Amino acid sequence: MLLDAHTLSRLSGVKVRARAVVEGVLSGLHKSPHQGQSVEFAEHKEYAPGDELKHLDWKAYGKFDRYYVKRFEHETNLRALMVVDASGSMAYGTAGLSKLDVAKVLAATLSHLLLRQQDGAGVALIAGGQFHEIPPRAAATHLSVLLDTLDQAQPGGTTDLATAADTLAEKLPRRSLVCVFSDFFDDRADALKRLLALRARKHDVAVFHLVDPAELQFPFDDPTLFLSMEDERRIEVNPREIKQSYLEEFGRFLDEVKDACTAADCDYERVSTGEPLDGVLLRFLARRGGRL
Repeated sequence: MLLDAHTLSRLSGVKVRARAVVEGVLSGLHKSPHQGQSVEFAEHKEYAPGDELKHLDWKAYGKFDRYYVKRFEHETNLRALMVVDASGSMAYGTAGLSKLDVAKVLAATLSHLLLRQQDGAGVALIAGGQFHEIPPRAAATHLSVLLDTLDQAQPGGTTDLATAADTLAEKLPRRSLVCVFSDFFDDRADALKRLLALRARKHDVAVFHLVDPAELQFPFDDPTLFLSMEDERRIEVNPREIKQSYLEEFGRFLDEVKDACTAADCDYERVSTGEPLDGVLLRFLARRGGRL
């Protein structure tokens, strides 16, 4: 059963929520056309003529009726960094979980899956020019460190993708998978461009664009005072008068982020905080052939 935001919100803490989503993802992968290539077998490859027979995995053959060869450690040394925007705007949430809550669960779940396949996973929290990183490691015990870091993250400060991009460009030592979880509310015109430039440095960049259902639908009727979650700005408006123009402007913003990702050859996934998160990750993995 897919886990929607209201179901997950009744579970306490990132660890429990992520474990539930992991179970949903693995269940979905085993039922999918990519089951032979799922994260469970990311440390294997399908047999091809010329491969040594002594490396055949007979347990995998018994389970899937297909031949798989175990891959060696140097073939599975993927390094992945989960970059989580913890700015003030990420605290917004009307569907049971805030945008930051959803980002935490997605980052935790992907970290769990990566470590499960013996790849390295790390976490970086960004906000207000601050960059707090737990570097990628492949040890199974590292998962607890990552989950604790995510669990303790609190929203605050401004969205600062540009500083994060510059820091990542300096810190990432070689080709890595960089998963970015943000609402992309950065006022600087070049912020997203600088972040996506990591792709030109040969990193694999995956963007998870977090939006709340209220941001998509603007379900307000009575005169409303809107307060910025990152600074002192506030504005009182009649929602009925601005709804159409807001929806058009927000739609353009969403399209601009997606188009920029596509142009930069970066993976893009728009995530509504009210949708099932195992479904989000199954879509993401399906595009990648069932592999991280």
